[in-house]
Amino acid sequence: MTSAISLFSPVEADLSLLSENLKRLVGARHPILHAAAEHLFGAGGKRIRPAVVLLLSRATMSDQSLTAQHRRLAEITEMIHTASLVHDDVVDEAEMRRGVPTVHSSFGNRIAVLAGDFLFAQSSWYLANLDNLEVVKLLSRVIMDLAEGEIQQGLNRFDTELSIEAYLDKSYYKTASLIANSAKAAGVLSGVSAELKEQLYGYGRNLGLAFQIVDDILDFTSSTETLGKPAGSDLRSGNLTAPVLYAMEEQPALAQAIEREFAEVGDFEKAIATIHQSQGIERSRTLAAKHIEQANACLAELAPSTSRQALLDIADYVLRRLH
Repeated sequence: MTSAISLFSPVEADLSLLSENLKRLVGARHPILHAAAEHLFGAGGKRIRPAVVLLLSRATMSDQSLTAQHRRLAEITEMIHTASLVHDDVVDEAEMRRGVPTVHSSFGNRIAVLAGDFLFAQSSWYLANLDNLEVVKLLSRVIMDLAEGEIQQGLNRFDTELSIEAYLDKSYYKTASLIANSAKAAGVLSGVSAELKEQLYGYGRNLGLAFQIVDDILDFTSSTETLGKPAGSDLRSGNLTAPVLYAMEEQPALAQAIEREFAEVGDFEKAIATIHQSQGIERSRTLAAKHIEQANACLAELAPSTSRQALLDIADYVLRRLH
């Protein structure tokens, strides 16, 4: 299968520069932050979020060039994303991320929380220095949404009354908001029309939702080695995702095991088997495919270019991760 990295060829050099800049920007202040920055930005992440910002920036500039503001927006986007991962791993008590130890397991909870706070603070500082109020509002909203999504997820643990709509709302806050608002911000910096800004937002929103749904499917269909974390870990922690919610509609007994938090011997194993035997995973695939179709439709107004094609290819790649 084509890797995510190979899809980014129009901005490959830009992403390489971004990684080096992030290590320098984050790690310059203190040795422990330098170590954390090397750990975070050298962990082999897909870089889909900054890649989308850079590709949209090129696709919306008539001469396909990037300004310093576009580059800084991509860096801010990755800083915000990484800060949220550091905090999520503390909350989830996750030992591994992308197959490597998490910041809190390497440096302790105190340093991890402070490193996440520092990344959020630094991203806010660089955001303010873009001197573009509309972009500041868009990305500030994202930081609020990330906290809202984490709170919602915490409050809804083992809640079998959770609806698909509430799941998608939480997925928007935790995953899609950053992609959607940074995509729109790229259009703002390029000076596109109000209508096109909304289309860019729509691309990011639908791509982000599909990405989260696919991640939630892979939690049941991939190995621990592939995921870089234990398979089924979301369900075990009470985070009910699309495959689980759809499966519960077919198999009400699944809800009973979830409500007692898998307290009886064999509960968790039976729950996993029930989900695989149901239409939950297939219905989730269909839901993800619908959002990818909507994401691609949002790029219709962009002029043909290698960057626009890469954005379409990234959307297709999100679904191909399931195969």
